[in-house]
Amino acid sequence: MSIWQGRSLRKPTGGRRRMSKGKRRREMGEDFVPIKIGPTKKRVKRCMGGRRKQCLLSVEFANVSDSSGKTRRVRILSVLENPANRDFVRTGTITKGAIIQTEIGKAKVVNRPGQEPIVNAVLLEGEK
Repeated sequence: MSIWQGRSLRKPTGGRRRMSKGKRRREMGEDFVPIKIGPTKKRVKRCMGGRRKQCLLSVEFANVSDSSGKTRRVRILSVLENPANRDFVRTGTITKGAIIQTEIGKAKVVNRPGQEPIVNAVLLEGEK
């Protein structure tokens, strides 16, 4: 079943609102696809205007920046915390804001891996 992100058919009072037009393809949403730790896999999806967007399905490496501004490509070992959903820690799902364990220490994911083909992270203070 598809997800419709258009205006609700119900008023705040609970009454029914009559639609002046039908549903449109541009109003469709999509299901959440969890990004796992493993060999890097990507998928390409079509966006509005025919634009193509690469999304991750699984990822093995992250670009981690430290406080001095140096960025290194390091292996992701595990997910330690995830403020989006605590079950994501158990399943190893990476989203924006997740705390991941890397080869050089703990890092926080600062981009949206479901929307971009890479994982960017910032090394947490006190870790070296």
